[in-house]
Amino acid sequence: MDTLRTQLWPVPALAVILAVALGFVLPALDAAVDDGIPDGAAVFLFSGGPEAARSVLQAISGSLITVTSLTFSLTVVTLQLASSQFSPRLLRTFTADQFVHATLALFLSAFAFALTVLRSVRTESSGGTSFVPEISVTVAFVLAIASVMGLVLFLAHLTREIRVETMMRRVSAETRETIDRVFPKDRSEAVPEDLLSQDKGTRIVCSKSGFLTSYDAGALVQAAVDNGALIRVDREPGSSLVDGVPFATVWPVSPGSPLTVEASSKLQAAANAAVTTGFERTNVQDVGFGFRQLVDVAARALSPGINDPTTAVHVLGHLSALLCRLTNRHPGPLQLTDDEGRVRVVLAMPALGDLLELVMAQPRLYGIADPAVAERLLELLQELSWCDSEGRYRAEILEQVARMREALNTGTYAPADRQRLLALAQRTETMHPG
Repeated sequence: MDTLRTQLWPVPALAVILAVALGFVLPALDAAVDDGIPDGAAVFLFSGGPEAARSVLQAISGSLITVTSLTFSLTVVTLQLASSQFSPRLLRTFTADQFVHATLALFLSAFAFALTVLRSVRTESSGGTSFVPEISVTVAFVLAIASVMGLVLFLAHLTREIRVETMMRRVSAETRETIDRVFPKDRSEAVPEDLLSQDKGTRIVCSKSGFLTSYDAGALVQAAVDNGALIRVDREPGSSLVDGVPFATVWPVSPGSPLTVEASSKLQAAANAAVTTGFERTNVQDVGFGFRQLVDVAARALSPGINDPTTAVHVLGHLSALLCRLTNRHPGPLQLTDDEGRVRVVLAMPALGDLLELVMAQPRLYGIADPAVAERLLELLQELSWCDSEGRYRAEILEQVARMREALNTGTYAPADRQRLLALAQRTETMHPG
């Protein structure tokens, strides 16, 4: 479903099919009610002859295919701009834009409808009496006017969508939805360490290559119950799986009853069937994907070719809000239980410390020379400390502060800037959680 949502063709293709069908049905309705249209309604319908109807329909179909080509060209230019200026991983954000889908569907359906209706217009020289589908031509005219308005709205929408602030807001909103879906507020505490530290088990080898996009949790639990096993999936959503490389481990639930060869084979097949892979990352279950997109924008903004530290600072603001949202969600591995409450499956999920390192690493590396970026990184740690009211992630935050201190020692700052940054680092180290 997510794959279709991010494709440009499904909605326009469906619209064209419906338009062609309507182009056959509506002229037949025209012929059936031709003499029974009230005079009051006929005023609003097309009143020209066959040649005029053909001219109107030809003008509509010809102009709309031109407008559609222009729209496709503008969309491709936007995708190219987003890929080169911001990040190639933002292309999914544009291709999933429902407004673009609806605009292309309107243009193509109007073109297909006008072209289909054109075949039903008859003159007396064509054999038989002349026929002008007045209702159909009027509908085609209305669709043409709607397409003109759609083009204006599309241009306004496009100029808004290519702004980096709009892209950051959309990626942040999608990431918040993923966080709420993967790490709900009522999520239990992290998985006990003894379930993660077991090494002696049967390894499950991946049977396909690609990015791990999602798990079928129910299928994994059922496979574990049917074969008396505990399954630990060791790769997080968003990880790259390679055919022939292990990605999970299984153990017998009862240590005294080892897994049979048949059970191991069934678990191998079931685990691979329960894992969905794709050629690119998605935000279905991959919390880190949104963080990766935003960090890419910040890193690209800090590159010498673009040199836009203000954008990087704004990105860090969005990342800080996302990290703070996670402080009370117990991020980390997820355990799934059977009907008796026994743990059957352990799924690898990113911990807050992992996401914090993802957020800090590249902006610290590429932006430490800019006092504004360094200050915003320290403020991010301070904001996270404040939101971590129970001090659960204090160690991870202090580790990042220490790395910031090391990076500050390598930077060349004015004395006032260095003093301000070091004072901010010290306040973050000594502050108490909110």
